[in-house]
Amino acid sequence: MQVQLSKAGQKMDKLSGVRAIMKDINETLAGNTDGICNLSAGNPLILPEVEAVWKKYTQKLLDSPEFGNVVGRYGSSKGYEPLIQAIIKDFNQRYNLELTSKNILITGGSQTLYFIVANVYGGLDQNGQMKKIILPLSPDYTGYSGISLYENSVVSFVPNISIKESEHKFKYHPNFDKLLIDQTSGCVIFSRPANPSGNIITDEEVHKIANAAKKYSVPVFVDSAYATPYPGLNFTEMTPIFGDNIVHCISLSKGGLPGERVGIAIGPEEIIAPLEHFQMNCSIHSSRYGQAIAAMAIESGEMAKLADQVIRPFYKNKFEIFHDALDRFMPKDLPWYVHEGEGSIFGWIWLKDLPITDWELYQILKKEKVLVVPGKDFFPGLTSDWKHKNECIRISLTASKEEIENGIRILARIVQNLYSQP
Repeated sequence: MQVQLSKAGQKMDKLSGVRAIMKDINETLAGNTDGICNLSAGNPLILPEVEAVWKKYTQKLLDSPEFGNVVGRYGSSKGYEPLIQAIIKDFNQRYNLELTSKNILITGGSQTLYFIVANVYGGLDQNGQMKKIILPLSPDYTGYSGISLYENSVVSFVPNISIKESEHKFKYHPNFDKLLIDQTSGCVIFSRPANPSGNIITDEEVHKIANAAKKYSVPVFVDSAYATPYPGLNFTEMTPIFGDNIVHCISLSKGGLPGERVGIAIGPEEIIAPLEHFQMNCSIHSSRYGQAIAAMAIESGEMAKLADQVIRPFYKNKFEIFHDALDRFMPKDLPWYVHEGEGSIFGWIWLKDLPITDWELYQILKKEKVLVVPGKDFFPGLTSDWKHKNECIRISLTASKEEIENGIRILARIVQNLYSQP
């Protein structure tokens, strides 16, 4: 039978963003994987210390009279109350806030959260006007490309770039001369630290974005999937920022629970409430098992302890291995740059004036048994013909030390050959 899809169905049926690349990578890995340096993975590693904590609290839940209530009954659309209370207590103490349960929403992971956000605050309004989803800095999380039911509703802007030539490093900054937030804007979303670059938008820049959005009553959602206090994958100091139109969004995926899909939105009641109502209509509430064990880990302080003592040090060490490999193997006389290592589980390399596209480089590396992710799909909503979009690759820090070093060694050889061709 030939089924007929709605416009929304047709849009959501597309293999958007980096998922098309991952399909190709997964098909490659389904064959002979001998000798392959997989520097493409987005999955966090299963760290023994982290897994042990979740096993401990799973057993505690199984032995508790609360188990039946968690898995055998429906709950509030806002989320599991003990988790909400644990977050309130922790954040109020940690950041001197006055949160109540009206300021918290638990969703089925952060991707679901941003899908709800995009379709509550973005898309066609009651007057038929398209409300844009604004990404103030590009590149950013490729998953934003598929969060809206409406075509062309996600808009992003070319950033400013600061370069340290002698160190082969660079950093993105929002370009406030280009950034447009006005009456056609529905919401603003950005990741901090960012996937793929690890960029941390500064406190001053966050406030500037939020103030520009506030003039038009536009909510700002800060995707803090890698941020402090947990999973704490920021390698430089940063402070979560709260405000009248700011929603701080957490994911517990990089804290060891990617399979349980726990997303958390913390913000003003008037912004949170419509998101809760959307979730109630589409899924009643998110799964409660992951919420229940997360509640115990946060209440005990172990979640923050894991972030500070296990997760952050592990990935920071991987980033140092990555940087050391670049310093040792990449040609010093070529225009390659690595983004400042501010956070996340990825490295982001810019090959300025690359003679071929990022996709073509990906194919060459794949033949050499090195899997990376080409960068083009990390620019959702950016329609301008910016050459930079085809000059970047993402490297996963989940690979082993040997894989990272060998992969960079091969990358360096290929890059040297490409730039030396007439």
